[in-house]
Amino acid sequence: MDTKRTVFVRGLLMMCLLLILPYAKAQHSLTKELDLLLQGKQAKVGVAVVFEGRDTFTYNNQYHYPLMSVFKFHQALAVMNYLDTRQLPLETEIYVRKADLLPDTYSPLRDARPAGEFNISVGELLRYSISESDNNACDILFRYIGGTGVVDKYIRTLGIEDFKIEANEEKLNEAFEYQYINWTTPFAAVQVLEKFCTETLFQHSGYKEFLEKLMTGTVTGKDKLKAGLPQEVVLGHKTGSSGRNESGLKAGDNDMGFVRLPDGRQYNIAVFVTDSGEDDKTNAALISEISRKVYEYYSVPKEKKIPYTSEKNFADTIPFEFSQDRILISASVNGAERKFLFDTCFVKTT
Repeated sequence: MDTKRTVFVRGLLMMCLLLILPYAKAQHSLTKELDLLLQGKQAKVGVAVVFEGRDTFTYNNQYHYPLMSVFKFHQALAVMNYLDTRQLPLETEIYVRKADLLPDTYSPLRDARPAGEFNISVGELLRYSISESDNNACDILFRYIGGTGVVDKYIRTLGIEDFKIEANEEKLNEAFEYQYINWTTPFAAVQVLEKFCTETLFQHSGYKEFLEKLMTGTVTGKDKLKAGLPQEVVLGHKTGSSGRNESGLKAGDNDMGFVRLPDGRQYNIAVFVTDSGEDDKTNAALISEISRKVYEYYSVPKEKKIPYTSEKNFADTIPFEFSQDRILISASVNGAERKFLFDTCFVKTT
């Protein structure tokens, strides 16, 4: 190759690399860091991230993870769709009987109004269900819209498949093994959140803002995703946690949410821990540390460039094949060899 042609190829190769390397680097570096973090831990951990609606990272996404109370976010979308299609406001009231306030379950609503027999708005029930993860409020909302099948069906209309919502909170609490009935992959969970954040799901513009406010006001799981983020970062999230069986195994410990960086960029993240023999503090610390690592990667300023010692050395370390009008670059993405083909026939060289 003559000198001019060599310079051209190297320059063009550099431009191609700038397009593919950030994605490949994110996949590779985060996977390696999570492998090290989870080494020796008695738990299965799945992670999914979508940054700015484009860059996607997944870890152990091939498994099914118990949704636990994270499914209350899915339910909230279905409840709002129910109201939206009927042109009903969030102020619509539901009558709550004493029998609706089950005693042996987590329920700040029951603790506040144990006698029952009162009216409460759908919006307030959603606040209890999302921000405080109230199990009774959740099941009251299920009954209001027609059951778990309505939620499952609605989420599937959004084009999401890798999940199942079949049991309400009362059913989940009947036996330890029932906590596995509702499941998701991490990426499917993030897809639901991505739909909410980026698409117009409701005609009523106030629904989205209301649910975002409930999620940023979540009081549960402060030691999970939130603990791994700086105070100036906005987090809206929904947590989930199961009980343990007689052997001490925990079915699920989860957190999912949207993260807004100070510069306006955003990513959605889900971290699911299942079949954990670790204690609750360790599970939360794992979620927090994963949150920190993801934040540190994606919070890199927009203007930061990929470091390299010199243009020649950087380009020469990347395997590629060059023909008269194409460049084929090989790169490792998420542990798998990927090839990127760029057509250069529109450029004339001398």
